[in-house]
Amino acid sequence: MRKSLSFSIIVIFLLASCTATDLNRILEAAGSQGPLTQTEVSSGLKEALVQGISKGADKASVTDGFFKNELIKILLPEDARRVEATLRQIGLGSEVDRALLAINRGAEKAAIEAKPIFISAIRQLTIQDAFAILRGEPDAATAFLRRTTESQLIELFQPRIQESLNEVGATKYYSDIATTYNAIPLTNRKIDPDLNSYVTNRAIDGLFKLIAEEELNIRKDPLARTSALMRRVFGEQD
Repeated sequence: MRKSLSFSIIVIFLLASCTATDLNRILEAAGSQGPLTQTEVSSGLKEALVQGISKGADKASVTDGFFKNELIKILLPEDARRVEATLRQIGLGSEVDRALLAINRGAEKAAIEAKPIFISAIRQLTIQDAFAILRGEPDAATAFLRRTTESQLIELFQPRIQESLNEVGATKYYSDIATTYNAIPLTNRKIDPDLNSYVTNRAIDGLFKLIAEEELNIRKDPLARTSALMRRVFGEQD
């Protein structure tokens, strides 16, 4: 009895002397009790998605974040790609290259502004099928986010893209190319000078690809799980 009492006093003394961080580590090391709850899975997936968009937006928003990343680089719109050889033949090659670079610079400049838009959408999600997402494909959470929020993201992101395209000159460069080409007599195919919708969709598509990369990383690599909740939720699937 005395030994048991003495041991209890020692444990209480040690816990009392711990900082909150130390105590959290002790409790985490001891392991959580009981199965994962719906709330834990939902919150853990949201944390993973927030981490994914934060890292993705940071990666995409640096110089050449889009332009030199073949996974997300934005090419010319399809109608311009179909006649690109003709554009170069009539002396517009340097203008085409300049427009292509400016388009990607516009996306890079706007990417960082996508972060709060994405995070707001993530935090409003009500994930009823959380366990199915957790046990689904490597990009299941990203796919769910895209399916439920893409139209809202496009609507909110378009004004930022337009501002960025105007600021870097992409709107003017591309409009000049389209106007010059469309003025050629007997040209059957015309180039749509409007870039906004196209670049918005391609930029969001690129950001979702980066989020999917990070989701896969979190699922596969325990070191990528930066919170106790993520370690618990995704650790159950290892």
